[in-house]
Amino acid sequence: MIEKLKKLEQRFNELNEKLSDPAIISDPHKLRDISKEHSDLDPVVQMYHRYEKLHADLVAGQAILDESDDAELLEMAELEVDEVQEKIAALEERLKFALVPKDPNDRRNAILEIRAGTGGDEAGLFAGDLFRMYSRFAESKGWKVEILNSNPQGIGGFKEIITMISGDDAFGMLKYEGGVHRVQRVPATETSGRIHTSAATVAVLPEADEVDIDIDPKELRIDVYRSSGPGGQSVNTTDSAVRITHIPTGMVVTCQDEKSQHKNKAKALKVLRSRLLEQKQHEEMEKITANRRKMVSTGDRSAKIRTYNFPQGRITDHRINLTLYQLEDVLDGNLSQLVEKLIEEERKELLSSMEPAS
Repeated sequence: MIEKLKKLEQRFNELNEKLSDPAIISDPHKLRDISKEHSDLDPVVQMYHRYEKLHADLVAGQAILDESDDAELLEMAELEVDEVQEKIAALEERLKFALVPKDPNDRRNAILEIRAGTGGDEAGLFAGDLFRMYSRFAESKGWKVEILNSNPQGIGGFKEIITMISGDDAFGMLKYEGGVHRVQRVPATETSGRIHTSAATVAVLPEADEVDIDIDPKELRIDVYRSSGPGGQSVNTTDSAVRITHIPTGMVVTCQDEKSQHKNKAKALKVLRSRLLEQKQHEEMEKITANRRKMVSTGDRSAKIRTYNFPQGRITDHRINLTLYQLEDVLDGNLSQLVEKLIEEERKELLSSMEPAS
């Protein structure tokens, strides 16, 4: 753990220097990325400095215990050593959590898809409630909410609404919302006062960035040959045509339109990059679609991650067995308590998986 902390401290110092570099300051994108990384590391480095200070205090206290003959001084030193050891143990736990690897997607914007599940009109109204809840949560974080597509109901609510939520760590905070949300309440149209159970599904996806394809020349086989197509004497009598094979995928691209071999090669590489990009995006979309299918499940009332019980003013997250009697507060956008608990539980699981088996 100490070696990791030392490396983070070194990286933090490097970022400090970069933040005063005129070349970085003049580049908004680099400045944003470096500032973000710097702010992420700052609390960890501060904790590490506190940890080092406590260890220095511990060494000093133990030295007094080993060397002093003064009974009063020994008693004070013993109390101080016990107190410092407790603080060190508590800080070690915090540092372990801080060192758990973060999901690289956490910083991305989030695409939030909400759809009415079972329950008819009431499910659509509940989907509208969820949209308002997330919108207000986003507003409290200073994030931007943009509706990408919606299918509203005639009586209010939505059959489906898809939004882009843009802001720092939007996906990292909202990704835990993916799944089936169940509501138990008396609908406004219910005359007998009977409680209905309905459901809505939520899917949360990281916004996809443009993917740059970097082709390793060692992975290419390039053949040149005489063009067989029209284009005049010089095209047909020189080895200007180019065939490029991408060895890892077996993808083949040919180009013979230009008189120049170099131009044909450049064009063929452009086509190859485009095809590789399309393939990579397709594979990534397949993964995202699989995750989305997992999150939305069936939309059935029996499959749920969270229940919103209106008669009891209760909200229960079934993944972490957490129940809060603050339903209206949560629906008003105060999701932080739930989100923080979910993050904490995930970090505990990751930390447990990282620890060697005894």
